[in-house]
Amino acid sequence: MTPSLLHQTLRAVARRYRLPELPGAAPDLPESDPATALAIAIEQTRACLARGDAPDEATRRLFIEALAHLIRYALREPNGDPVFQAMVLRHRTPRVREHAALGTHASRDRRAVRTAVDALAHPGKRRSLAPGPVNDALAQLHAAAAAASWAALSDCAGRMLAMPGATLDAPLRQGLAQLLDDPALARLMRLDALASDPLVRRYQALWDRQGPRPGSTEAAEQGAQSRRRGDAVEAMAATTLDAWARLLAQDEGKPFRVATSLRVPSSMPGDPERAKTEWDVALLRRSGDVDGDADGDADGDADGDAVAAAAWDVCLLVEAKASVDAATTDLPRLLRGLRLLANADADTVYPFDCRQGVVRLHGASLSALKTDDAGLAATVLYFCDAPAEASPRLLGAASRMQLLSAPASLDFASRLADGQAAQPQELEPVWLQLMESPRWSAVLNQYPMLRQVRELMVHPDDLRDAIDIASRPAA
Repeated sequence: MTPSLLHQTLRAVARRYRLPELPGAAPDLPESDPATALAIAIEQTRACLARGDAPDEATRRLFIEALAHLIRYALREPNGDPVFQAMVLRHRTPRVREHAALGTHASRDRRAVRTAVDALAHPGKRRSLAPGPVNDALAQLHAAAAAASWAALSDCAGRMLAMPGATLDAPLRQGLAQLLDDPALARLMRLDALASDPLVRRYQALWDRQGPRPGSTEAAEQGAQSRRRGDAVEAMAATTLDAWARLLAQDEGKPFRVATSLRVPSSMPGDPERAKTEWDVALLRRSGDVDGDADGDADGDADGDAVAAAAWDVCLLVEAKASVDAATTDLPRLLRGLRLLANADADTVYPFDCRQGVVRLHGASLSALKTDDAGLAATVLYFCDAPAEASPRLLGAASRMQLLSAPASLDFASRLADGQAAQPQELEPVWLQLMESPRWSAVLNQYPMLRQVRELMVHPDDLRDAIDIASRPAA
């Protein structure tokens, strides 16, 4: 049973990220936010299908017209969506499409070519060669690979193969021939040749507006900053729950503790694929229902052997997120993670690794975990210190991008970009996919998921205030 003070606190904590009620109808489209109109149309569609009814013509028209407006807004210059504009440019331009396709495995191709060059011209190999034209040419070959000068590398290899027959031994000649015939080198040279095309440069510039390129120093630094930000939010969550655990222990007369980076053991029954298998912070209560229970102080920091031997019940699972969007995309994995934990055998004690060592969790508390609204509200929190928006977006970022990147949407946008007439009715295939395709289920259910995430999300200040209020003695 949920401890009373924990239950009171969870009920009392303010939910500043909670969504407002979804409007029953969209305002006139020319004056409204098309994303909001789309969210309304999608939710009306979902509700109709859930009742077993077919959406009416007004809902279909609202969806199609709102999507058309969203596409036009995204194409605006200079304040549109650069990512979508890049996608449209790729969709309508064969050489941009070719450049993008080559870029998807360019890193692998670079590694393959450099490995082949190292096998022939690595400085360590050249030490055994006498000074002269071959050694010098191999040095140039290696320098060209290091500088990613693929055309220069090809020219150098070709010049070496044109040397007199006795100049190169057979293995070196064979290696150079294989290098020149390598499709990876051909792809890299083609990628470089396309890079100077004006439309390809425009495409790359659009992508660069969303942030640094993958693999760049700037991207690495940005990733490091994001990890530091996430670590800071997680540490804040752990500190808050640690203080809460001491208050709960005083109220219940039973030890509580906090575990961070709680990792699900491989012995857990069920399929872990795409499920959350590591939980940021867990609030645990000493279990009295299994052998090995041991006495300890209020916060679970008693004698190390006793704590290690004890079994614990899961009271609360907390995920720390730096943004609302991060939590929204995380929810499906979290739900699969809860279902994985719920596969536990009620009579088994499972060893979970965490930053504090190994903690033994009683299977009965795991098997009791639920994924319905009431179960989630009692056992899961998203912990976030981002400011709450004055006007929350009702259309999630992932859903918006899936709608924009549908083939019919890109066809419609391409015609607009080419100055051709385009009618909203051309977007009906997207509407049909939304209603019929399992691949679109996340978009169809995007508003309930967004609402659910925000119901589970708390700000650290609000949680601390609720803990303080719930722990005060009754007047």
